[in-house]
Amino acid sequence: MGGKIDLHMHTYFSDGQHSPEELILKVKEAGIDIIAVTDHDTVDGLTEAIEAGKKYGVEVIPGLEISSDIRDREVHLLAYFFNPANKELEEYLKFFRAERIKRAVIIIQKLKELGLVIELEEVMELARNSAVGRPHIAKVLVKNGLVSNYFEAFSKYIGNGCPAYERKVHVSPRSAFKIISDAGGLSFIAHPGHLPDAIMVELIEAGLDGIEVVHPSHLPHQVKHYRGIVNEYFLLESGGSDFHGGERNDYSNLGKYSVSYSKIEAMRKQILRNTA
Repeated sequence: MGGKIDLHMHTYFSDGQHSPEELILKVKEAGIDIIAVTDHDTVDGLTEAIEAGKKYGVEVIPGLEISSDIRDREVHLLAYFFNPANKELEEYLKFFRAERIKRAVIIIQKLKELGLVIELEEVMELARNSAVGRPHIAKVLVKNGLVSNYFEAFSKYIGNGCPAYERKVHVSPRSAFKIISDAGGLSFIAHPGHLPDAIMVELIEAGLDGIEVVHPSHLPHQVKHYRGIVNEYFLLESGGSDFHGGERNDYSNLGKYSVSYSKIEAMRKQILRNTA
């Protein structure tokens, strides 16, 4: 197969702009044949995405993006090929979606103390009562005329270290890897960027299956570096556009960040070995 493959995409069930079907249509238009929908802490959009994929000729791999923490540094993990109906995974996601709501309540209270009044109901409606996050809060701030744009909301108020920022609850990498593995899936570190190699090695030793080598934030020398780590430690390779749409205006990334079909085949072979 010579088509494009994008293994990092978001829908409006987390912090993306588009419905799963809208995403599939945009993917099809961009000439992408296989995608993974990797919403944050939720698989609510997967069924719709898979059905739309069948309708329009796009294969959809079950995916997920979750947050972890190592040495007080937040790292994002991508999961692929798991069973979305796995009970332990469902309970984990349910817990973290509840924690997201608690975090949103705290951020909204901090914003009120700063004179920016919004209501949780507005934010939850925008999040479709799924995985609520700071992007939904930012959009409500813009909608209500309290900031001029989405990026101002982050840079002035809710971004890391800003007055209304609140840290997320995280699961340890080892725990996350076990949850994903027990659900039949594979764990990858997402967009490692400038993550020190020492931390990368810790993650590998904790059970990491692979690295997201291809990502819009990675410069050519970083792609080369992470591919070298993949080869050195016999890991799997992933990659994608991390597409969100909407205010991020990242539509030009569609079809630009792709991995080869051999990477998918390697993942499938690893899944078979894990279940043998």
